[in-house]
Amino acid sequence: MKLYLKPGACSLSPHIILEECGLPHQLETVDLQTKLTASGADFLQINPKGYVPALQLDDGTLLTEGPAIVQYLADQVPDKKLAPPNGSLERYQLQGWLTFIGTELHKSCSPFFNPNASADWRAAAMANLERRLAYVAQHLENRNYLMGADFSVADAYLYTVLSWMKFVQLDLSRWPAITAFQARVTARPAVQAALKAEGLI
Repeated sequence: MKLYLKPGACSLSPHIILEECGLPHQLETVDLQTKLTASGADFLQINPKGYVPALQLDDGTLLTEGPAIVQYLADQVPDKKLAPPNGSLERYQLQGWLTFIGTELHKSCSPFFNPNASADWRAAAMANLERRLAYVAQHLENRNYLMGADFSVADAYLYTVLSWMKFVQLDLSRWPAITAFQARVTARPAVQAALKAEGLI
């Protein structure tokens, strides 16, 4: 398998899960401005969407969209319990978290990475982030991870999006449950391996 990524972008989430799963893989960085990969390939020929993550399977099939990729990876090694079994109520709850993170947190960061974003757009996005993070903090009050005691693919995605809050200039210290969550996830060996591989630590 080969994961196409940009260091620190949302592709960090499937990178963490690849490390958690212990699956053999290659990494290739993508310049999202030029759409060229580190090897000089035209990324648009690989993934016409033009953004990361993209996971190329050994048979050449391409998977895109982080929530789909991480669930596929988790299902390759079910004994790791990174996602509940397909068809279970818990699996749908996991998908609920992946959707929430993608639509309410991830997308709310968009204007802060867009130099053309208006002040009003950024203010509305910040207000939404603050509301949604307060909800996440409340949920994490008596839990180690989003789904309870066990780390899941949703935690890798949440951790990735939370890592952008420094750039967004949103201080997370007002939510101790979130900063404790970040510390727990950062300490995981697979997370350390992914962060090092991407040059983030």
